[in-house]
Amino acid sequence: LVTVKCFPWIFDNRVALIGDAAHAIVPFFGQGMNCGFEDCVVLNELIEKHSEDWNKIFPEYQLLRKPDGDAIADLAIANFTEMRDKTADPKFLLQKKIEAHFSAKHPDKWIPLYSMVTYSPHIRYSTALKEGERQEGIMQKIMAIADIDKKWDSEEIEKEILKMI
Repeated sequence: LVTVKCFPWIFDNRVALIGDAAHAIVPFFGQGMNCGFEDCVVLNELIEKHSEDWNKIFPEYQLLRKPDGDAIADLAIANFTEMRDKTADPKFLLQKKIEAHFSAKHPDKWIPLYSMVTYSPHIRYSTALKEGERQEGIMQKIMAIADIDKKWDSEEIEKEILKMI
C-alpha cells in the first residue's frame, strides 16, 4: 500500500497526471476511483471553459485538484488509523454517537466527516478535511465536559456544540 503526493502534475502544458498517477491513495476510504473521476470531470469542465487552450487548462486543473488529491490521501490514512486504533474505544464510540445525534438534529449545521467524504459529492475533499479538523476541535471540548457519558444527548450539550459552530 502506498500514498503518492507529487508535484507538479503538469509538464510543459502538454501532459497532465490524473487519477492514481497524480494521487495514489490507500484504500481505507474507498475514494481512489471517485477522486480519479473527479479529475476527469474537472479537466473536462476546464476544456469547455477555456476552449481547449491548454496553457490555461493545465495550470488551473493542477491548482484545483492538487489540494483535493492531497486531502483524500491524508483522509484515507487517518481513516485507517481510526479504524485500527479507535473503534473499540468507548470514548471514541461515544464521540461518534454524539456527532450522529447532533447531526440528525441539525443536518444543516453538522455533517460528519465520513459522510462529507463518502456521501457528499458537492463537498471537496480539501473542504471536508478542514471541516473535519474544525469539528474534531469542537468534539474534543465536548468530550472533556464532566459526566459527558451521562448527559451526551442533553440540551446542555446541544447548546454547547451550537455555541462553538
